[in-house]
Amino acid sequence: MSVLNTQIKPFKAMAYKGGKFIEITDADVKGKWAVFFFYPADFTFVCPTELGDMADHYAEFQKMGVEIYSVSTDTHFVHKAWHDASDTIRKIQYTMVGDPTWEISTNFDVLRPGQGLADRGTFIVDPQGIIQAVEITAEGIGRNAEDLLRKVKAAQYVAAHPGEVCPAKWTEGAATLKPSLDLVGKI
Repeated sequence: MSVLNTQIKPFKAMAYKGGKFIEITDADVKGKWAVFFFYPADFTFVCPTELGDMADHYAEFQKMGVEIYSVSTDTHFVHKAWHDASDTIRKIQYTMVGDPTWEISTNFDVLRPGQGLADRGTFIVDPQGIIQAVEITAEGIGRNAEDLLRKVKAAQYVAAHPGEVCPAKWTEGAATLKPSLDLVGKI
């Protein structure tokens, strides 16, 4: 069953952010746009390239009012050790959530059965806590923060402009569509 257009489920977890351990819950997420960025494990190969790419674009997400939550089934202690050990991960300023109980990975339906690892899942969550976009990729396929920025901008545009939709390859400032009977068969 897809989690698209569903409310995020309750959770509580420990995270590492800004040199501190913090507790985070589903209530902390509501009221602002959020991206949950699941990955299999710390100290791996594709994962640090993705998290580093997100770190490079974090300021842009922040300007849009979007908070980033990277999530793996590692603990918050492992996140801190990785942050201290890796130049790529050291530049991360967003929240690195530990999910050793698998609660969040299960809630978002990205937990790999029998492995205790999360798939590469990306979820855009609106301020009401509703999942607006879902992307799951296979183990060896890294994601692109610039494309995620575009998708978040589209989700925010559609939320702010009821009755309009963003067509393929839409970028900020480009034309949108207003679905109507007049458009049927004309696109």
